[in-house]
Amino acid sequence: MELHEGETVLFEGHPSWRAALLFFLKGFVIGVLVGAILWFAVSEVAGVAAVVVIAAITILASVIIRSAIDYKITDERLHIRRGILSKNIHETRLGRVQDVTISQSVGDRILRIGKVEFDTASEDQNRFAFEGIANPDQVRQAVDKAHRMAEHRAEASPGGTTGGL
Repeated sequence: MELHEGETVLFEGHPSWRAALLFFLKGFVIGVLVGAILWFAVSEVAGVAAVVVIAAITILASVIIRSAIDYKITDERLHIRRGILSKNIHETRLGRVQDVTISQSVGDRILRIGKVEFDTASEDQNRFAFEGIANPDQVRQAVDKAHRMAEHRAEASPGGTTGGL
């Protein structure tokens, strides 16, 4: 993301590694099940090899998925970039954000992660959310700080209007 002149990054991150724990658990359970089947159907070596290969694939996939998602909040924009080979960028002006909602299941609270959803002044039905974020309240605070900075700039500008960004 190329910043505009004078634009400041207030938050930058990726989904937390803790958000991948459920993914790891599913991968390891599948690995153990496939390994057990191969252990009894083919050989012990095939069973152990299956567990090791599926565990390695699970870990590698998790690292790639996590690094392929980038979240940024500046004093002007919200920005989500997904992808390694192909790229999907979702961006909105901060002034369009009407509400910020933090969602945390019981498991999320235990892992200290959450989802931060942004309600924007748009009829676009695309979800705009930072998912699997460690300390989601930090994201909400960054958006609040950016809104306050925008209000301060608007008051300081000639005319003193607070019409947003």
